[in-house]
Amino acid sequence: MFPSLEAKLERFEELQQQLQDPAIASDPNKFIPLQREMGGLQKVAKAVREFHELEGDIAAAREMVDEETEADAKAYAEEELAEFIARLEPKQEELEDLATAGDSITRGGLIMEIRAGTGGDEAALFAGNLLDMYKRFVESRRWKWDVIDGHPTELGGFKDVTLSISGEGAFHQLQFESGGHRVQRVPDTETQGRIHTSAATVAVLPEASEIEVEFGPDDLRIDTFHASGPGGQKVNKTESAIRITHLPTNTVVQCQDEKSQHKNKAKAMRVLRSRVLEAMQREAAEARADQRRTLIGSGDRSQRIRTYNFPQNRITDHRINLSIHKLDQVMQGNLDELVDALLEFDRQERLGR
Repeated sequence: MFPSLEAKLERFEELQQQLQDPAIASDPNKFIPLQREMGGLQKVAKAVREFHELEGDIAAAREMVDEETEADAKAYAEEELAEFIARLEPKQEELEDLATAGDSITRGGLIMEIRAGTGGDEAALFAGNLLDMYKRFVESRRWKWDVIDGHPTELGGFKDVTLSISGEGAFHQLQFESGGHRVQRVPDTETQGRIHTSAATVAVLPEASEIEVEFGPDDLRIDTFHASGPGGQKVNKTESAIRITHLPTNTVVQCQDEKSQHKNKAKAMRVLRSRVLEAMQREAAEARADQRRTLIGSGDRSQRIRTYNFPQNRITDHRINLSIHKLDQVMQGNLDELVDALLEFDRQERLGR
């Protein structure tokens, strides 16, 4: 058995007890975060409990085989034992998958940040294309997405955009999208048909709960200002935009998409917690000498991870040397082949195979 999974089962059972406490059940600020954490652990808890139940069935069947003297009853017990043993290997593989996936398997939500890189207007258009691609993928999974903040361009692209994505397995499946995305294509504005190269970066951050990341009374500086850009006079007349600075790390987040200052602050806090949590996790991983970071999991924006070649209808992931000549389908949100290949590569690498 895997100790990390046993620990998650213990935490799940502990949460079950806490949620039965009337003091917690009557306080939404305590109940909702604990309920969300419990929901994230449910898949692991169910698998571990089923494994233990199967182990008990095998032990009971073996005892019956040893004790039975009547031929028919012994044959039945042996048949039942064989059936239980046949179910054991797939269940062990499932637990292995859950263990090698680490904490990502229990996280549902994430914050995704997409920024235009080198390439001017074409880079901003590509950032918008990536946003549409991920939105289609999310919708195909029946997850939920919500744009937290964004700065659109006049041509329909984005200088940068931040969105939240929530759903079972969302972070696990999208965790390896972080990095530099390069596009090679003929821009609409190109009159001579020349192929241009531009880039955008993607960052995928685990969405943090208030329990995971707590801010002290002197940790934050909150500034309000007039929203700029599209929105008209109504937006710009009020100080609805929010800028929050986490002073210990000098992490700055701002949000102006909503007309309500309260809503902008809530969205900015979600992004800030996720950025701080991601920094904490990275620091902890670097501090553990025995923690081998997988080749595809660094999450560094400066690392070029993928090339989108439109003339050849080809998408290449450079980390696992995978090329797929289905770029048109990928841009429509059909990311399954890429996502599955990255997850399997990471799994094999963690297992040292």
